[in-house]
This record gives sequence, structure tokens and C-alpha cells, in this order.
Amino acid sequence: MITGEIKSQVDKVWNTFWSGGISNPLEVIEQITYLLFLKRLDENHTRAEAQANLLGEPIENAMFPEGVDPQGRPYSDLRWSKFKDFGQTEMFTVFQQSIFPFLRTELTKQSNGEDSTYSHHMKDAQFKIPNAGVLKQVVDVIDSINMEGRDTKGDLYEYMLSKLASAGTNGQFRTPRHIIDLMVAMTAPQPLEAICDPAAGTCGFLVQAGEYLRTNNANLLTNDETSKFFHHEQFHGFDFDSTMLRIGSMNMLLHGVENPDVSYRDSLADLHSIEEEKYNVILANPPFAGSLDYENVSKELLNVVKTKKTELLFLALFIKLLKPGGRAAVIVPDGVLFGSTGAHKSLRKTLVEGHKLDAVVKLPSGVFKPYAGVSTAILFFTKTNSGGTDNVWFYDVKSDGFSLDDKRTPLGSSDLEDVLSRWNQRTTAELERARTEQSFCVPLSEIVANDYDLSLNRYKEIEYEEVAHAAPEEILAALDELEAEITEGMNELRELLK
Repeated sequence: MITGEIKSQVDKVWNTFWSGGISNPLEVIEQITYLLFLKRLDENHTRAEAQANLLGEPIENAMFPEGVDPQGRPYSDLRWSKFKDFGQTEMFTVFQQSIFPFLRTELTKQSNGEDSTYSHHMKDAQFKIPNAGVLKQVVDVIDSINMEGRDTKGDLYEYMLSKLASAGTNGQFRTPRHIIDLMVAMTAPQPLEAICDPAAGTCGFLVQAGEYLRTNNANLLTNDETSKFFHHEQFHGFDFDSTMLRIGSMNMLLHGVENPDVSYRDSLADLHSIEEEKYNVILANPPFAGSLDYENVSKELLNVVKTKKTELLFLALFIKLLKPGGRAAVIVPDGVLFGSTGAHKSLRKTLVEGHKLDAVVKLPSGVFKPYAGVSTAILFFTKTNSGGTDNVWFYDVKSDGFSLDDKRTPLGSSDLEDVLSRWNQRTTAELERARTEQSFCVPLSEIVANDYDLSLNRYKEIEYEEVAHAAPEEILAALDELEAEITEGMNELRELLK
């Protein structure tokens, strides 16, 4: 866990970037990412050196080879352990002329000689650190943090990502970590299950799925089969923003996943047949960007639902990507729950009758502030291709533990633990809850009768308290008495003014 002092230093660096002309938070994080990656390469090289010395053998696939780079600079100068001690002018020159090109080349490979996900995305990277002073300050902060522990690296990156305080393009915004944790816990991913986020962004869902797997499976990384799968086959994230891909890849790397599948893809346009029915778990908060032209949408998705609305197309995509028996937890805007168009109703019918809709968790509208005030819900469903919905469980979240204004101040209470607790009882005790409570179940027949409307307010019953009112005669008498007092007071005031 990073300290308040480190956070203060990061804040100072952040302000230095802004004063230097880099005002886009994503670009700031991206530039810091390059330095974090360089430090990680040196750490890997140091470990390889120690192992080679122990065995009396040369280093295989050395991160920093013998000899000099194309600029005539010894590769040993590019190592973090040496580079960090240069004066700021030399540091800037070395990074700009040697290290940054080095990071973009084939030399940024894993120790097994294969291209890493991150090195692949470095090909389009640009160096934008404005001057030597800013670079020196960033290097000093990173070097001051003991990042031997995976948690510290991850926490540092999480803190930087928390600074993404404005919506990105195409309606992208970062999902709060506590909401992600709830969704991950409710889907409960298991070892050897392939997990996918087709709108990955910074890979927050994949990162927390990895943390959940580590926490709940003691032998995950000591078992050869599950360890190999975890590092190379378990996590899949797609995005069409190259900056996001670099940031997301590094986020995974710093959280201890060696080579996740984080790749460029316009998920709604490029649905490949090899991707269909490939994943066990889907976790996502797709962008709600409005409408797309039909020619920009995969025909396979249009066969599921004929629409231009991205929120509906993403749901159709999730159904396509899941294996039979696969589970999804996805955030949708409220309109998906009750929209009256043929596409809305058709897709809800598909979820309810074609597969198994497990739950609708209504979120308060301030959860995504300061990014947006949109009202949303989380849909949980299981792909069956044969129905299976008996009852749909609804929960009305009143508090997520933070104030619902732009400041999002931490509060003393939250409903989220209760959501998870009741979710685990949805097929037992929850079936008996009254519709006046915060959670309840609704049978399939009632949802069908309501034209597949999934809005919580359609089914929630409001319990009104009986209030005793005075009789009309008593109210009129009280008004007469009040009017008399007012008249008397006004007469007294007139006397005083004479």
C-alpha cells in the first residue's frame, strides 16, 4: 500500500506534467508507464543475472544485451539502476535518444523470447515528457518507491488511474473499483476459466478478477497447469484505443499477470467466428456512445438484434462470446431495462427466455460521478441457449459507500456487502422477501406479462405510512384564528406608524 507521502509526490509530478503542457490524464499516465516498464525490465534482468551466476551459465535472452545501441550508447546505460543516477540533462538525452527507441523495439520481450503484450503496443508509442526537469522528478519519485511487492506496484498504478477525472472519447469512463469488486465476487471466476472484457479500457475488471483468483485459490500459482493458464490464457481484453491498450497492459503487468491477451479490436465491428463461445466469464462496462451505422456493425450481431444502439449491440456481443454455461456481469444504462423499441424488447426477451437472467442490480445515479450522472444497473446472466429463468432477483442499491455528488466523499456505510450476502441466498431466503424490501424476486411469468420490462420500479411495491390529519373544520378554525392574529398585529403596526 502506498503512503500519503508517495501520493503527495505523485500529485506533485502530476502538476508538473500539467504545467509542462500535458493536460490529458491518459497521456500523463502513459508517459509514467514507460518508466515503470523500464524499471521492470531491469528488475527482470537482475533476477536473470543472479540465476545465471548461480548456475555458472550465460543469461538467455538478456533484456539488456552486451554491446552498444544504434546511438553508440552501451546497453548497460539503459538499465534503470544506472540511468536513474544520471544528471537531469544526460538523463533526458539518454531516455529520448536511446531508451525510448529501445522500449519500442523487438528488445522489449519476455525472458522466454516471445513478444509481450505490452511490447507489442509500444510500437505506436510517443515520447512526450516536456523537459529534463519533469523527467528527473518522475524518475526520483518512482525510484523512491519500493516496488518489489506486486501489491505496491498495483496500488501505485491504481492511484494514478484514479486521476482519470473526465470522460474519455466514445463515452468511456473508469468504473469504480468497489463496483468492479462486487461484480467479480458475484460472478466468482474460477481457475482455468477464460475471462473477457470486450471494452477493456484500463483493464480494471481483468485486474480485479486476477486478484480475486489469487485470494480465493491458494494453489493457483504453484500448480503448473493453473499458473500457466493464469499468466497466458485466462485474461482477454479488447479496445480500439492504442493508449488504453498500453495503459491496460501495464496495469495487468504490474498486478502480476505476465502475458495477458490485451489486443486492438473494434468489438462491435470485428466479431470473428473463432471468438464465438470462447469465454467462461464476461465482465464489462461498455461505452454508451449512442448509435452506429449498420455498415460499421458485425453482421453476426445484427442477426441477434437489429439495432444501431451500442448498449444493445454490446449485450448481443456478450451473448455471442460466452460459452454455454458462461456467466456475465455487465453495466447497462437504465434505458436497456425498459426501452420500448422492438430491439429493446427483443433483446430482453432473448435474455429472459433464451438464456437465464439471474439478477438486476440497480445502482444509484451518482456512482459514476464526476464522469457522468447516468442511471445504470448491473445485469447478471448465464448463457444457456435453452432458457432457464425461473425468478429474476432485483436489488435496489441506495448507497455504494460514497456520497453521490461530484466529490464522492467516503461514507460510513454501504449496501454492497449486503448485495453479495443476499445474492448468495437468491434461490432460498430471498424468494420469500416482500416487494417492499430492498431486494426481492420476480417470477418469469410476471416479467413476460410486463413485456419483459426489467426496471425495478415496475415490480417494487411502495409501503405508504398512514398519516392522521385533522378534520377540515379544525383546520379552518385554526386558519381563522391565525388570520385574526395577523390582522391584530397589522393594526398595532399602523398605530405605531402614526
